[in-house]
Amino acid sequence: MAQGSNQHRMVFDIRGRRGHVIKVVYALLALLMVASLFLVTGAFNLNSILGLQSSTESATSSLEKQAENLEAKLVKTPEAEDLLAGLTRTRINIADTMINNGEIESTSDQEEIKHQLALASESWSKYLKAAAEPSAGLAVQVAPSLFQLATVSSTNEEALENLEAAAGAQEIVAEQRPSVNSWSTLALYALYAQDKKTAEEAKAETLKLSTTKFSRESFENQYESTEKKAKEFGEGVKAEEAGKSKSAGKESLENPLGGLGGTSFGSE
Repeated sequence: MAQGSNQHRMVFDIRGRRGHVIKVVYALLALLMVASLFLVTGAFNLNSILGLQSSTESATSSLEKQAENLEAKLVKTPEAEDLLAGLTRTRINIADTMINNGEIESTSDQEEIKHQLALASESWSKYLKAAAEPSAGLAVQVAPSLFQLATVSSTNEEALENLEAAAGAQEIVAEQRPSVNSWSTLALYALYAQDKKTAEEAKAETLKLSTTKFSRESFENQYESTEKKAKEFGEGVKAEEAGKSKSAGKESLENPLGGLGGTSFGSE
């Protein structure tokens, strides 16, 4: 009995060094069981097993609810400046959340992003009519979003409208927050919007504020390159309007700055 008792302690006594070894062995066995489950059932989503909602879905859903609440309030006060500003910002945030989380692979995701940007454009237009003095803080968010919308527009005519709106928003930013970045961005947006006068004026302001020869030369090179692309796009717009070719020139605009990936220019 004494020998059996000693054997019992040797096998199940988890105190001391032997205890650590046993814990490690059990941990390895648990990992092997999980691995075997993966091999049998294929890849699995840990969030689905734990009953958790992905952070992306949660953020998007929360923003959607915010937008719906703002729209409900706007039914009673359709010209409320603060509500229209909030709705515009929320719609842009929904699109940005989807883009930042890589939700641009499928056609349905791309269409949803485009839809959100279009809704933001619509509420921005209403905001401009209601606001006595449009906010540069909102415009700085709107301008690149409208340019993104232009890059995924269905026609050149639609794209031009979005580019004109983007340039208009950026002009608000440049006038209220003058800097190398705000003016250089306006110059390039205006080129695509076929507004050569505004583009040249913004170019002059950019060069005036640039503090180094390198920054001036870099911007001038970027301006010249963009001017060529914008000219090709303009020709496509004219061709489309004339009915010669509905697709002519569209390729030059579809992703001039990477499509939905971003549209920033210049530097402070």
